[in-house]
Amino acid sequence: MRADLLLLSDDALIAQCEVDRYRASGPGGQHRNKTESAVRLRHKLLGVQAIGEDSRSQSENKLHAVRRLRAAIALEVREPVRIEGYTPPPRLAALVAGGTAPLGAKTRLTGAYWAGIAELLDLLVANKLEIGTSAQLLGISTGALSKLLLHDDQVGRVLNDLRRAAGMRPLR
Repeated sequence: MRADLLLLSDDALIAQCEVDRYRASGPGGQHRNKTESAVRLRHKLLGVQAIGEDSRSQSENKLHAVRRLRAAIALEVREPVRIEGYTPPPRLAALVAGGTAPLGAKTRLTGAYWAGIAELLDLLVANKLEIGTSAQLLGISTGALSKLLLHDDQVGRVLNDLRRAAGMRPLR
């Protein structure tokens, strides 16, 4: 279900959300407080939310919010993984096979990237956040897995928060 949400078009994902428009506070001068250009998206089923208030344009803020919503869904919503006889799903296998080289800023905006990251986090949670065990199941080194996880600041932050909560030391 989560992967289906992550792979939806922007408009289809927004259609599943409550959309709030409001006036953003903060810097930006007199123009910022005159219009309701900030956008908050709250997914009706999952309760995950994201905001966009970077621009004075409501349409740009909606685009920022939907991208952040995709990331939030991938980082917050976990699905169970069966470890026995595990083979990586195609999106995760492609993400792992590519390493960090193709993970530029544009790639990290896609639903396929976030679906692969979500599957990777699911695997880690199923393996009690053990990097070595998860890397072995993926057929890569622990260093390569650590590099992949820490390549994106958001992913690294979420993983390290989970590891701290479990009494483990964070990855560096």
